[in-house]
Amino acid sequence: MKALRALMQGAVEQNIFPGGVLLAASKDKAIFFEAFGRARLSPKRLMTTETVFDLASLTKPLATTLCMMVLVQQGRVALDQTLGHAIPEFSDTDKRGITVGQLLGHTSGLPDYRPYYETLRKWPPSERKGEFRKMLLGEALIHEPGNVSLYSDLGFMILEWLIEVASEKPLDRFVQETVYAPLRLKDLFFVPLDGLKDRSHHLYAATEHCPWRGKILEGEVHDDNAYTLGGVAGHAGIFAPAKDIYALLRELLNTYLGESKSGVFHKDLVHTFFQRHSDVGTWALGFDTPTRPDSSSGQYFSDQSVGHLGFTGTSFWMDLEKGVIVILLTNRIHPTRANEKIRTFRPVVHDAVMNAIARLGI
Repeated sequence: MKALRALMQGAVEQNIFPGGVLLAASKDKAIFFEAFGRARLSPKRLMTTETVFDLASLTKPLATTLCMMVLVQQGRVALDQTLGHAIPEFSDTDKRGITVGQLLGHTSGLPDYRPYYETLRKWPPSERKGEFRKMLLGEALIHEPGNVSLYSDLGFMILEWLIEVASEKPLDRFVQETVYAPLRLKDLFFVPLDGLKDRSHHLYAATEHCPWRGKILEGEVHDDNAYTLGGVAGHAGIFAPAKDIYALLRELLNTYLGESKSGVFHKDLVHTFFQRHSDVGTWALGFDTPTRPDSSSGQYFSDQSVGHLGFTGTSFWMDLEKGVIVILLTNRIHPTRANEKIRTFRPVVHDAVMNAIARLGI
């Protein structure tokens, strides 16, 4: 484990990120779980293994996708269901034929990103969601659905809407009631802007100095669009420490292997969601798979792996064949998003974990 410790400490010293937490597990056993550097630069606060991170786009697989999995299990939604059928407002738009599977697998034909917040922040908070959904309805497709793989925040914004329609509950409440609470994940949560004080007892990793909010963000969602929508969105918004992410991933892996007793997820459906969605990209349903030869998971994770990255410097990779889980949480955008050194670091640290596991013979 000395090599992993030296690698993480070196990353802090090389300003790859101010601080980070690395958790690595193999075959149901955590083999490395340590914190490095600082959670905040000024005033100085050290990183700990209990630090709560803004997970950014890990919201897509660990909240929105899992809600969709539950809704499919309950028979309220089908993967081949079209958007026009699932959400009546889309029935007269060019997006009516997009399927739920295409939204989850990033082949919807939708753009990747739009700075909706620039317009939305001018509206009163109570009116923003309605105006935002008008924008989604009017957003033109840039590809024919199913023909091109393009990672899209917009697709998961629409999935949040679909979850609300199908469950008759907001995303944060539905995922809490159907996934997090049954699995006793007490520290995996959204932070609605009207509930910031309720979560103020946690110690958070600081993120960026936001130019238009005029402050270092800490315990407040970094994603601009998610913030203007009140802190809860389908593409970003969840917070957690490493231990709760590990518990959730462990549950998914156990279900995949047929070893779970919780009954929260069904084995066959987990297998379906973990398979590549189409031959036009690397995406499974809500989860990514390794892209060869330049995967952020490095060179040793098998093709039977799933993972995801978060803009704030977070990631996880889970090798379904080898039983390996690696969670890397950093505050690489603190105090600025201009720091992109983590791109070259991610595959290095994942290779180092796999080498350590090989040396240990587990």
